[in-house]
Amino acid sequence: MAPTDAPIRGPVQAGERALAPDLARGFMLLLIAVANTPWYLWGREFRATTIHPPGGSVLDRITQVVAIVGVDFRVYPMFAFLFGYGMVQLLLRQQAAGRAEPAVLALLRRRSLWLLVFGFVHAALLWQGDILGAYGVAGLLFAGLFLRRNDRTLLTWAAIGAGALAMATLLGIVAAWLAASAESPPEPVNLLAFGAAGSGESDLLAAASARLAFWPVIIFGQGLLALAVPIAIVLGFWAARQRILERPERHLPLLRRVAVIGIAIGWSGGLPHAAAVMGVLRVPGESMFVFEVSQIATGLPAGLGYAAVFGLIGHRLGGRRRPGRVSTAVAAVGKRSLSAYLTQSVLCAPVLAAWGLGVGVQLHSAAMAGYAIGVWLITVIAAYLLERRGSRGPAEVLLRRLTYR
Repeated sequence: MAPTDAPIRGPVQAGERALAPDLARGFMLLLIAVANTPWYLWGREFRATTIHPPGGSVLDRITQVVAIVGVDFRVYPMFAFLFGYGMVQLLLRQQAAGRAEPAVLALLRRRSLWLLVFGFVHAALLWQGDILGAYGVAGLLFAGLFLRRNDRTLLTWAAIGAGALAMATLLGIVAAWLAASAESPPEPVNLLAFGAAGSGESDLLAAASARLAFWPVIIFGQGLLALAVPIAIVLGFWAARQRILERPERHLPLLRRVAVIGIAIGWSGGLPHAAAVMGVLRVPGESMFVFEVSQIATGLPAGLGYAAVFGLIGHRLGGRRRPGRVSTAVAAVGKRSLSAYLTQSVLCAPVLAAWGLGVGVQLHSAAMAGYAIGVWLITVIAAYLLERRGSRGPAEVLLRRLTYR
């Protein structure tokens, strides 16, 4: 039967959800908290290619190594993959209900526009590193460009993007070598100090202005120009068509290969950066920029590997009649990922930033990681209570009302 102009069906219901994507989103929010909170360590020196401050105890340095190797630049590709996956799930669900494709694409554009609005408000009030705006822009762009393309086209463009990332890494290595051997190397531009200014300003209006000045860098730099996010979204489109996370039992060899190879590339790619930051690997300051490129390039396979791990976990738990409390609670966060993400900023910014209580100046890396874990656990408890009541997250309710009208 051809699609009709049937009414837009409502959001996905609880019984229609697969466990693996929600588990992945729930755990991803822990990694996001760990990745974001170091930006609140204001009032100290900024190094060339990492937001993690110098000095600290042995535990602080171990925390930094773990973050650089396994978290930094690895989380948002995973987030982008799941974002693209969810877009196709929405498209297929609406088409199955008899809705014509142009109307569904209009629905996706409306959703992306509202994500952009949410992101602007989030950045203006709380957090300069907001990623909602980046995914809103990416959704507007890639829904029109790729959602109607066939699988071969999706994989071809993903391969082209991966090749461009690899080439950028090679060029970065060459440029770093040339910078190190130059008689008068250029002074590196430190975007980290620019980005962290929103946390270190004590004046509310100055802090808001600093956050909004940095927000476009996140939208267009990390969200589009860095390539890892667009590639992950396109691969999420392809994976959702194959229903890889909903039916992991049919794709176990692929999931295992992506998990092992992706995480191996990601972690091994992060080790040189961690060694340079710790002073074990001596790299001239003017050449440290090479790690920004290499971290982006190796963060993509790591993020995909993390998503594959949760596909395997979902398969393992799918055989049980009833998931355990831990998996239920983590999946509950994943179902309410937008609310949990915004709640992290509510629990972090007013407490840690200079314009709030200013606690961030008193902490170092290990203590901040502990704070991040505590914030995530609060969202887990809240999501679990909402799950038991059968209630959605407040941000999800608002976004769906605005999107579905």
